[in-house]
Amino acid sequence: MSQQELKKQVVKIISDHRKGVLSTVENNKPYSRYMTFYNEDLTLFTPTKMDTEKIDEIEKNRSVSVLLGYEEKGLSDTYVEISGTSIVNDSQHLKKQFWDESFKKWFDSPEDPNYVFLQIQPETIRILNNNGEPAQELHL
Repeated sequence: MSQQELKKQVVKIISDHRKGVLSTVENNKPYSRYMTFYNEDLTLFTPTKMDTEKIDEIEKNRSVSVLLGYEEKGLSDTYVEISGTSIVNDSQHLKKQFWDESFKKWFDSPEDPNYVFLQIQPETIRILNNNGEPAQELHL
């Protein structure tokens, strides 16, 4: 599969699966949690509170891993494994762009200073469990 075809498949998987697992590192141990992800040209954004442990973890170690796509049929689902780095992004534009009324459970409004995004810049993206084929890596 060409890199262009691979990128197209990666974008489809990411776009079709907004819920995934974010893993961070603390004291050389992984910590994982389910998050909601938004995609802009393979840069991922996930909303969070500024006063959470994952923010502290990322400030100490920017390395993260994301799994997306493994949720419907079980063992036969194709999914992506993304390794990259993360930063905190508190852009007001981003906060308004991705605001959802369901966020009111955690935030007052898009202007809430505790409402931020983790911005994840992929370094490697692998497609796994793709019709029995070996893992394929998208070169970024």
